[in-house]
Amino acid sequence: MDGTMMDFPLTLTPILERAGKLFPDVEIVTRLPDKSLHRYSYGEFHRRTHLLAAGLEDAGLKRGERVATIMWNSYAHLEAYFAVPCAGGVLHTLNFRLHENDIAYIANHAEDRFLIVDDVLLPIYERIKDKVKFERVFVVSFTGAANPDGLENYEEFLAGGRTDYAFPELDENEACAMCYTSGTTGRPKGVAYSHRAMVLHTFCAGLADTIGLTQRDVLMPVVPMFHANAWGLAHAAVMMGSKLILPGPHLDAESLLGLCDSEQVTLAAGVPTIWMGILQALEADSARWTLHPELRTVVGGSAVPEGMMRGFDRHGITTIHAWGMTETTPLGSVSRLKRGMENLSEDERYQARIKQGLPVPFVEVRVINDEGEAPWDGESMGELQVRGPWIAASYFNSEQGQDKWSEDGWFGTGDVVTIDKEGYIKITDRTKDLIKSGGEWISSVDLENALMGHDSVREAAVIAVPHEKWTERPLAVVVPMEGTEPSAEELGKYLGRDFAKWWLPDAYEFVDDIPRTSTGKFLKTALREKFAAHMWRD
Repeated sequence: MDGTMMDFPLTLTPILERAGKLFPDVEIVTRLPDKSLHRYSYGEFHRRTHLLAAGLEDAGLKRGERVATIMWNSYAHLEAYFAVPCAGGVLHTLNFRLHENDIAYIANHAEDRFLIVDDVLLPIYERIKDKVKFERVFVVSFTGAANPDGLENYEEFLAGGRTDYAFPELDENEACAMCYTSGTTGRPKGVAYSHRAMVLHTFCAGLADTIGLTQRDVLMPVVPMFHANAWGLAHAAVMMGSKLILPGPHLDAESLLGLCDSEQVTLAAGVPTIWMGILQALEADSARWTLHPELRTVVGGSAVPEGMMRGFDRHGITTIHAWGMTETTPLGSVSRLKRGMENLSEDERYQARIKQGLPVPFVEVRVINDEGEAPWDGESMGELQVRGPWIAASYFNSEQGQDKWSEDGWFGTGDVVTIDKEGYIKITDRTKDLIKSGGEWISSVDLENALMGHDSVREAAVIAVPHEKWTERPLAVVVPMEGTEPSAEELGKYLGRDFAKWWLPDAYEFVDDIPRTSTGKFLKTALREKFAAHMWRD
């Protein structure tokens, strides 16, 4: 027996139309390159999004064709987020922090037809223009500078759009967006997100026990809109009608705290490296800013150090730890305390909160190791595998990487985890970053998080370095806090309070900074190359 419900496709179009009808006066605020603020409403956003979609269709955009962006977080990027997929195209956000050869490869592999680019990012376009095949390039002018020959002005393009444009009817399984992985091995690989997956993911982000975004929130996504769909927050803001603050290219602590103050942000999201800088600024002089008393932050991309979480709590800012990947759209798990956990000790609550948390609704998880599926006992380690309606089933037009999917259809994340009896996921490492010393495994992530709890440590990465006797031993690479000079002996004693002696790094290297990937994670491949010839002392 079939149900009697309407066959109503899950696409992004109703989300856009709802925002225009119900929240036309809610603000969208963008910090421009000159640090001035651009303000307009959802009503104006709705109108301009229709104009952009009409212009693209009149330019010849066909169903399923890709429109690339090289853009910071801004009102114009938000317009593309909805205009392209609602017109039947596929939005392809290019990660412009990658090497120019990778950007060109990705654009060509995706067969991007058009490009929308911020004028302040034109130097990136200039470096790749002879390697790519964009048919037309539209430049969003923030500085007022003249466009190079052959490039078109975005505002003039919108002005030519039809005002009577109506979006086409779409199938929910059509692709709406694309992102490529920024892995450090092999070529980047593409994930094509369907409208259905994106809509379901957007609903999930609004749940109180996940991100908990509401119409009353003031949201500031610091996570770039070119990275993993801005964690779904831009879509969720439009669906909920939340006031949206887009920080543009200004991601320093002073600028972000200034926006949190002036716009009274209640929810912000970004990677730990961003929040480390913000915490340092608050610790130095918290009286400079008047922050909303309910400000909370969503932190993901890499593990949250306990010391950072405690630090924000001291300032009345709640940290919500989340986990996800490009292949998971990206929301996979969120660490929220279950009912009853408020009775745990403070230390026990922190131990739960710094975990990657509970899988969100409709994301199923399991742990696989050499013995098969591991029990949820908080100790048995293995690779985290996931499945669900917004988990990729394959990569776009690529044979490479298809071995990440098991024979029964689960996606292998490459994260080594434990899951405790309550269902909380804890990432102990990436498969390629685990340290195997004398036949026993050591978690670099646990050591890093502990080190970053030391008052004299700003950042720390732990890597495996070959050892003649033990096969591998941990080496800690440490960035000291300004004005401090921690010693190897001091840090060893600090770690020795919580870890077995054989886990402790055998050496410490003190550096000015740690190299990062394009998404802000520690680039451990570079560290392993740099210290590959490290000489261990007897």
